[in-house]
Amino acid sequence: MADKLSAVKGMNDILPASVPRTEKLPDSALWQWFETAVRDVLGRYGYQYLLTPIVEPTALFVRGLGEVTDIVEKEMYSFTDSMNGDKLTLRPEATAGIVRAVVEHNALYNGPLRIWTVGPMFRHERPQKGRYRQFHQLDVEALGFAGPDVDAEMILMARALWRELGLVEGQHVRLEINSLGQPDERKAHREALVGYFEQHAQALDADSQRRLQSNPLRILDSKNPAMQALIEQAPKLIDFLGEASLAHFDAVRATLDAVGLAYRVNPRLVRGMDYYNLTVFEWVTDQLGSQGTVCGGGRYDGLIAQLGGKPAPAVGFGLGIERLLLLIQELQLPMPSQAPDAYAVVPPGTPLAPVVVALEALRAAGVRVVQHAGGPDGPGSMKSQFKKADGSGARHALVFGADELAAGEVTLKALRDGSGEQQRLPLADVAAWADRLRA
Repeated sequence: MADKLSAVKGMNDILPASVPRTEKLPDSALWQWFETAVRDVLGRYGYQYLLTPIVEPTALFVRGLGEVTDIVEKEMYSFTDSMNGDKLTLRPEATAGIVRAVVEHNALYNGPLRIWTVGPMFRHERPQKGRYRQFHQLDVEALGFAGPDVDAEMILMARALWRELGLVEGQHVRLEINSLGQPDERKAHREALVGYFEQHAQALDADSQRRLQSNPLRILDSKNPAMQALIEQAPKLIDFLGEASLAHFDAVRATLDAVGLAYRVNPRLVRGMDYYNLTVFEWVTDQLGSQGTVCGGGRYDGLIAQLGGKPAPAVGFGLGIERLLLLIQELQLPMPSQAPDAYAVVPPGTPLAPVVVALEALRAAGVRVVQHAGGPDGPGSMKSQFKKADGSGARHALVFGADELAAGEVTLKALRDGSGEQQRLPLADVAAWADRLRA
């Protein structure tokens, strides 16, 4: 017997709920429910779907994310193409690839663009709950819009998604926002930050000492408990913002205030990529331990020009799907049933042709119906079939017995209301009673 092969560590199969597994991970029905909610919510806001390759030139991420970011330095899956020597990388995030596509295809020629995508991302890091080497992201971008109204739209669109999924803002997730200002303002803040941390160099951990000259803003995001008091006293970026940056931030806040969305201004919120400016935000939770961020994003007005396009403003967010679905599981939120509407019970010896004709008519009418299928010895006993019907979660059984078929009928039996009520229905007019089966 050949050796059994397993998935790569940190890369998971997404299985139906009926398949047992050792690790608690969201099943495929939960994913489908989430994806349906995403399409519905983003459609209400006028966002269009886009797909990009999972493999991109390594230079795209080095230039777009920043050479000294953790992602580029430590986490990317990069390799050399054996055919032509190109340096390639499995995408660690979606925004850079989307901007590359927009630039390459001159997608802003006819004006601003609202788009979204969903798919797998890859980062080589230690797998843990809610954090995997292959993970999936929802990514939403508004390209060509400069105003604070679209910054607020991004945040409110995320809130609309939470509500669609049953999450309550302020209870299950909460919003934190900040402004990173413009490059010259960050430069002045950076110089003050370096001076401050140099005065306290002996208190910095090794990671922060490494970042001190290359990316000191990331020190503010350190989770080291021993450094929190020092970070709290560090110079705050908001004190270096000019009039225009403050006005932009105030306008975002005024919009959120107008719709009654509570938030916290977090001066230490910097995000992980170098390309952000002005508004940044995160939706966080206390329900998942250290993996508290479920959604984050902000404005990145310089990235399109940085990747070779004509300068244009942009804003967006990314959402970790596994982490969000784990949160929904943790909270045991209700979700629509994925069970079939009906289960077809086919006694041994029953001719299959009239059964299949009836079931296809039901499916064409929008009914979810599962046909019992047997092995080489037939479909199995009626008892075993009803056990399968009950286990499927279906609300009805459709019994195609010899007496029923001889009369051109099928027996409809209730499985969930405790009544066990049965009645005969005509096969010649399936469309007339199909509505009764739908949940």
